[in-house]
Amino acid sequence: MFSEELEKYNWEEITDKIYSKTESDVAEALSKDYLNPDDFMALVSPAAAPFIEPMASLSRKYTQERFGRTIQMYIPLYITNSCTNHCVYCGFQHDNPIKRIILTEEEIELECKAIKRLGAFENLLIVTGENPRDAGVDYIERALKIARPYFANLSIEVMPLKSEDYYRLTQSGLNGVVCFQETYRREHYKNYHPKGMKSIFEWRVNGFDRMGEAGVHKIGLGVLIGLEDWRTDVTMMAIHLRYLQRKYWKTRYSVNFPRMRPSEGHFSPNVVMSDKELAQLIFAFRIFDHDVDISLSTRENRKFRDNIATLGVTSLSAGSKTEPGGYFTHPAALEQFEVSDGRSPQEVEESIRRIGYEVVWKDWDKSFDHV
Repeated sequence: MFSEELEKYNWEEITDKIYSKTESDVAEALSKDYLNPDDFMALVSPAAAPFIEPMASLSRKYTQERFGRTIQMYIPLYITNSCTNHCVYCGFQHDNPIKRIILTEEEIELECKAIKRLGAFENLLIVTGENPRDAGVDYIERALKIARPYFANLSIEVMPLKSEDYYRLTQSGLNGVVCFQETYRREHYKNYHPKGMKSIFEWRVNGFDRMGEAGVHKIGLGVLIGLEDWRTDVTMMAIHLRYLQRKYWKTRYSVNFPRMRPSEGHFSPNVVMSDKELAQLIFAFRIFDHDVDISLSTRENRKFRDNIATLGVTSLSAGSKTEPGGYFTHPAALEQFEVSDGRSPQEVEESIRRIGYEVVWKDWDKSFDHV
């Protein structure tokens, strides 16, 4: 399991290595066709700041070679804000005095129909809080079965599950799983997750192994930018990605690194990442791994999303509602985070087409596996 692999790496030592990188280290990394984690450290280091333009050019080149001039569209569907965790940065955390909503089967279907009226979405991300008693595997499975007739590709962002549960869900229409480790800094992890199942670092970080064992088609990794030093956290995620690719080589992978947005939790970020630094990170990940899907949500503003669309990102959300039932049944419920790009899917699509790129609403179907 990856928790054992992670013991080989010391947070402070990795941090020191990143901040000791020089411009010659960056230039050497950019000259390579295949990068190792040490090269990645150079590309996310402060020393890489003067290399943003050549990094952007290389990132665009690799992205177009692997994905063409396309952007895939997806949309999240929050089906419950009920949660037993106490994450200090999240509006859904257990102690917040908010109205808790668990959508009924009828409401889930109404939300699916409302989303289809928004645009030609075929990629749906189903999101829940972590409440295994009232919104556990059975509930998630029912949601997948309800959504399957409306969408070709179904992913979930839910509590980490057992391997057999992930496999069970793949038999009910599941294509992908997204999970945010939030931070790889084990010694500080519980400061942000003091109670609940999410407080168990090993259970969460080893969830990706369980996904791989279950044969999940696509696994999404992510860290939350704002908790710890972002350069070290994303380096740990790059190491994790390489580990998973070696062990579960048939699986596709995606990465996401959302910057913290205001929420009902009123948590002030410990680290603030600039737009330029986020662009540097996106370029670094594309140069590090030419095939990984890089996703950007509506947390980011319109201008940044438009500018980065041709430079390394391959998936964008649009028209997102981050409250349960926000598309139709409960439009006034509390959002998990504040959306920054509030354009309609049609407006985002038109913006993508204006820059000479094609919008892809669907990129994979299970039937293709049998061709």
